[in-house]
Amino acid sequence: MTGERLRFDGWIAGVGTASGTRLVVGHWPRSPFGSFSDVMVEHRDGERVLLAPSRRIADFVAATYRFDRIEVVPVTVAVAGAAWLVEAGPLLLRLRTGRRSALGVLLSAVPAPLARSPVWAALCDVPARLLMPGVRTLGRAGPGRREWYGARGQWPVVAADAVLDGTDLGPLSPLDPPVAFGFGSAPRRPCLVRVTTTVELGSAER
Repeated sequence: MTGERLRFDGWIAGVGTASGTRLVVGHWPRSPFGSFSDVMVEHRDGERVLLAPSRRIADFVAATYRFDRIEVVPVTVAVAGAAWLVEAGPLLLRLRTGRRSALGVLLSAVPAPLARSPVWAALCDVPARLLMPGVRTLGRAGPGRREWYGARGQWPVVAADAVLDGTDLGPLSPLDPPVAFGFGSAPRRPCLVRVTTTVELGSAER
């Protein structure tokens, strides 16, 4: 038997900064919670912070990933072509994407039903780890939960600037070391990924 499966369809952007702070933005136009965005922040010293738009979403995300601190703040994402503007409480992030990568072209051919399949995620897990160290597509997420990712497109992030708590985080840098919110990291090279994420709840949550 499997638990209830919750699907989130949207985008994940992962960027590093010269300050050592790494940012992972989730932008989910379609989800069980409606349209929302959230930001995961990992500081140079390893402190992990979640910026979420509501307590309900914060509680769900915190039960799926690991954080040292949670802040419920307004989170908005505005997209204009290749330009993204993310505002999340103390964070202001601007990023710009480049042309779709060769891998992104291949991923765009993945049919939506296949991207939702845990079997497909399991097949992609080994090549993902080999091509992008730290990246996983299937794993355990929080007590009793299982999660998998089905990527359907990828674009490089070619420029970004971020201000957090009034401090400029410096220019765009690799996302290194890998973030440690869950079983896998975003890619080392900053990028934007079109993705369907599925969270399978544990038996106690059914």
